[in-house]
Amino acid sequence: MVLGAAGLFLAAMPLLAQSAAPRTVLIVGDSLSAEYGLARGAGWVALLEARLAKQGIEARVVNASISGETTSGGRTRLPALLKQHRPTHVVIELGGNDALRGFPIRSTQDNLQAMTQASQAAGAKVLLVGMQVPPNYGKRYADDFAAAFGRVAQERKVALVPFLLKGVADRADAREWFQGDGIHPLAKAHPVMLDNVWSGLKPLL
Repeated sequence: MVLGAAGLFLAAMPLLAQSAAPRTVLIVGDSLSAEYGLARGAGWVALLEARLAKQGIEARVVNASISGETTSGGRTRLPALLKQHRPTHVVIELGGNDALRGFPIRSTQDNLQAMTQASQAAGAKVLLVGMQVPPNYGKRYADDFAAAFGRVAQERKVALVPFLLKGVADRADAREWFQGDGIHPLAKAHPVMLDNVWSGLKPLL
């Protein structure tokens, strides 16, 4: 069968409509994504919204991050968030509080795996954002914790940002980039954090 120009255009319309469909990016994170200790609009999620608009990418950003959140809490909340917002993309930024509380790495990995799988089952593309812990936790724990994110990403075949705080926590003057608690980055660090996330998110968009 040979299609004329009009026929070709009509045949392509569903694809065009699909590519132009607005995206919804759901961020499920902890205080690093919830603007803890920062002025509203200074965190990397707010900066992400501005970047999307600047680059002409039509997307709604839903920040469902909560300070103090663990992977267990995120896993519990996620089904309702998926149902409510129907995201096309899910960014999972959790795990740091698990390490701070000494949770078993296996449980953290299982929770991340379940969240990733649930997001994929809902039709969303997933970006997993990794975290690392200082060496004072012990080298074995630190290595195993960092590796857990990579294992989930590999098993579920999703995009991975290995370390949200790359370029911040590993700086020679890192202490000057954090708030008084030494855990939460200052506002000047959040553009760097956004660049880290963007490197993994942009290809998915």
